[in-house]
Amino acid sequence: MIYVNSLEGINDEQLDTGFFHGWPSSPPVNKFYEILNNSTYICLALDSETNKVVGFINALSDKVLTAYIPLLEVIPQYQGRGIGTELVLRMQEQIKDYYMIDLLCDESIQEFYLDMGMTRATGMMVRNYNKQSGRT
Repeated sequence: MIYVNSLEGINDEQLDTGFFHGWPSSPPVNKFYEILNNSTYICLALDSETNKVVGFINALSDKVLTAYIPLLEVIPQYQGRGIGTELVLRMQEQIKDYYMIDLLCDESIQEFYLDMGMTRATGMMVRNYNKQSGRT
């Protein structure tokens, strides 16, 4: 597995590998590229044999106090190999100097993040599911 922190040299074909599994309306590849390109920080996991992106994490930040991790994805056929853990650890390294690092996740996967030093917190959210494939 190769891990990179930028989109340099990454094309749409490398990103079109089955992300957003289980989403009723997943973003198309061009919107996925936009998500990554507009993020403050990213880390991508590339299969060293196929050169396809098989996992990613992104963070948004004010570059002063806060960072927010909105997405962590590993395509299903690569899950269970430690890729998600490695992506989180690498992202934590990139954003470790911020006062506040937040993410929201389903209760069923909180243990995954607890194992990496995060703590449970109460939060609020709005989800516009009709915009799940990206703002037009």
